[in-house]
Amino acid sequence: MRTLVGVKRVVDYAVKIRVRPDRLGIELGNVKMSMNPFDEIATEQAIRMKEKGFIKEIVAVSVGPKQAVETLRTSLAMGADRAIHVDTSNIETELEPLSIAKIMKELVSIEKIDLVILGKQSIDGDNNQTGQMVAALLGWPQATFASSVETISANQLRVSREIDDGLETLVVPLPAVLTADLRLNEPRYATLPNIMKAKQKPLKTLTTADFPSLSLNSRIRTITVDPPSTRTAGVRVQTTEELFEALRSKGFLA
Repeated sequence: MRTLVGVKRVVDYAVKIRVRPDRLGIELGNVKMSMNPFDEIATEQAIRMKEKGFIKEIVAVSVGPKQAVETLRTSLAMGADRAIHVDTSNIETELEPLSIAKIMKELVSIEKIDLVILGKQSIDGDNNQTGQMVAALLGWPQATFASSVETISANQLRVSREIDDGLETLVVPLPAVLTADLRLNEPRYATLPNIMKAKQKPLKTLTTADFPSLSLNSRIRTITVDPPSTRTAGVRVQTTEELFEALRSKGFLA
């Protein structure tokens, strides 16, 4: 079984985001970048399934600028077998989720993929759309927000997913699309020997021009990006009477 894992290069989760002066995006210069955390979890899940013999090959895919190669190397160091980079440096704006999904659909067909595992969302756009769109374009079943994945047979998976009412368990026939939630697993760290080995693993580079039949025109335009409103300092009170009086003065209590 061959599995495609999508990985994205994003601003590291620990970095404090700063909005650009033109308010059309965030500052990316001299900012630490890393793999999207949910994509790390997706990669780890694929590796664990390979270690159990369920998956034969893991193909890591990233659609993004030239620097996304670094993210793919991280995925290879974790345990992916080979990687494909779709370079978007010739495009001025970032591709929207539908365009990413179209490219992944083509790669699924070209690479003869049986299972797609993606992070449930990226922490930069928080769109939570690509996995669902890939499944829809392929006509495959999907199990999103996966918090547990078990193999039932060579053609079926049992997936638990978190919903508002608790946990929902699905039996998913393959081929299928999974998206990984935070509690699915804890990703491993890439060891130094594996980081060195990753440099020797195959990494193929394509461009959007290699998909001439696809319409990748953006339908979304960023109007403005604003930082969160600054929170005012709280007020400390000594007694419950002072608390109620403060709430009344603010109009929260009659």
